Amino acid sequence: MGEIPEFTTRPELAGTFGMVASTHWLASAAGMAVLEQGGNAFDAAVAAGLVLQVAEPHLNGPAGEVPIIAHHAGREETFVLCGQGTAPAAATLEAFGDLGLDLVPGSGLLAACVPGAFGAWMLLLREYGTFRLRDVMDYAIGYAAGGYPMLPAISSGIASVAGLFRDHWPSSAEVYLPGGDVPAPGSLFANPALAATYQRILDEAEAASGDRDEQIEAARRAYYEGFVAETIAAYLASAEAEVMDVTGRPHRGLLSYADMSAWRPSLEEPLTYDYQGLTVCKTGPWGQGPVFAQQLALLDGFDLRAMGAGSAEFIHTVTECAKLAFADREAWYGDPDFTDVPVKTLLSADYAAARRRLVAPEASAELRPGAPDGRTPRLPAYAAGTGPAAGADVSDPMAPAAQLDPGTGEPTARTSGIAGSSYRAGDTCHLDVADRFGNMVSATPSGGWLQSSPVIPGLGFCLGTRAQMFTLTPGLPATLAPGKRPRTTLSPSLALKDREPYLAFGTPGGDQQDQWSLLFFLNHVLAGMNLQQAIDFPSFHSAHMPSSFYPRQAQPRVLDVESRVGTAVIEDLQRRGHLVNVRPAWSLGRVSAVARRNGILYAAANPRGMQGYAAGR
Repeated sequence: MGEIPEFTTRPELAGTFGMVASTHWLASAAGMAVLEQGGNAFDAAVAAGLVLQVAEPHLNGPAGEVPIIAHHAGREETFVLCGQGTAPAAATLEAFGDLGLDLVPGSGLLAACVPGAFGAWMLLLREYGTFRLRDVMDYAIGYAAGGYPMLPAISSGIASVAGLFRDHWPSSAEVYLPGGDVPAPGSLFANPALAATYQRILDEAEAASGDRDEQIEAARRAYYEGFVAETIAAYLASAEAEVMDVTGRPHRGLLSYADMSAWRPSLEEPLTYDYQGLTVCKTGPWGQGPVFAQQLALLDGFDLRAMGAGSAEFIHTVTECAKLAFADREAWYGDPDFTDVPVKTLLSADYAAARRRLVAPEASAELRPGAPDGRTPRLPAYAAGTGPAAGADVSDPMAPAAQLDPGTGEPTARTSGIAGSSYRAGDTCHLDVADRFGNMVSATPSGGWLQSSPVIPGLGFCLGTRAQMFTLTPGLPATLAPGKRPRTTLSPSLALKDREPYLAFGTPGGDQQDQWSLLFFLNHVLAGMNLQQAIDFPSFHSAHMPSSFYPRQAQPRVLDVESRVGTAVIEDLQRRGHLVNVRPAWSLGRVSAVARRNGILYAAANPRGMQGYAAGR
């Protein structure tokens, strides 16, 4: 299937001791340091995850969320840890209707759910790790207090919202515009307020008990029931918490102390799908994870090996199957605690066979959800018809106000409603760990982006905006409701072989996560590429489906491809009716991965973005 590239941008790492791959070298180094000190994959993942909150504040933060898929060798247990917080009790359709809103804004305070990431990391450490709290928190505290090199992307992100910070979000200006200026790329940047928050959590935890597990629980309480929750609640109740957002109007937040104190992360069974001798494990339909499995079910009826990776026929087939799977996401996915999602039927061979017949030689311009179990599909108002928001000019693929950042797949929007400044949504991180004990972890932290919500004074971090992924159309699986999880885009992956962990992988990228990671998976499993070859291979994705991010627009038939796919392939795709956007040669996706085969551990990271790295031996 296709030609396996001889050159890779870096080697596929191989060893027997341990492997860590992530979207930032500091996180990978911290995770590896924990493994070197005798920690297991879960300890390493927690340390790396907390470092990502410091070193990539434009991509995630302490008030964000994280889904985790992992395998514990000793217990022979594969599990999903849901670190996705729920909508506040006050987040009702009526509340948004009273504000005259038909979409949940993508910035400000209205879109905040309960922060889930910190609680999830604490649960992973307590239940599956071996290290004490201090052993995993010290890395993050050190970087927040002493500083870390400012990435060009962070500097650019801060510059894009500097006017907003100065005019409307002074607490953010205090942290991210030291001395009134945008920090220069490469400069040493510290966040003393965040360091103090982490340190106080650790101090209170150690003062509460000498017992490891009790310290971790005390840290959770400090965040969700103690000073962190109290500070957040006090800020949201204050006069200064009516803040400007992407609508161009100021709004107050809905999150309360009661929402935070009542929430707990949860352990769940993974959704699984068998493909080519592997069992792929994903989150349930509160995330978009099942769409990965739906694509595999559809593609199982095509001879992808004969087409060849990177060919026009391959790209067309994968893209058209993605459109069908993502259409079902729009119609059927939501929090299964609130809605009956027909997952079994969506992944069934009969359903896939029926849907597969819709794949035509030409690119489809429609959004076509299926009718599992004979149910009639309904779509949110923003996704009616082909999916563009009202007034979007779909004849011009670049017309919508929110454009995808080709390096991340997340939206970058310019909104005139915010006094002369640019609004940029955030992005996401990813990390994978494999240890010598047979454990494996895949996690996709996100949310709490510095660009999208004001810093909580005194804490050094901001709330998330994940509620923007709810729809305000009544009666749908993803309709907003108090206590409900938004249908997110966060989608780590883990594959088993003969019930043993074989591969952990994932990527930032919003709606593109389960497209870019799928390409990596197919390159590895069908084409026989090693991890680094599969990551480096030219990438593509469809922008056809409605975005999960405000303002929820779609770009029907639009297909983004890296220029490396070649002119002949691009022209063939255009003849098939795709509106092809040719992107820079190394711009689409940031997949990382670890694997275990025949007693050897492997790892690879992405050169795109120039910050991901793998470490191991």
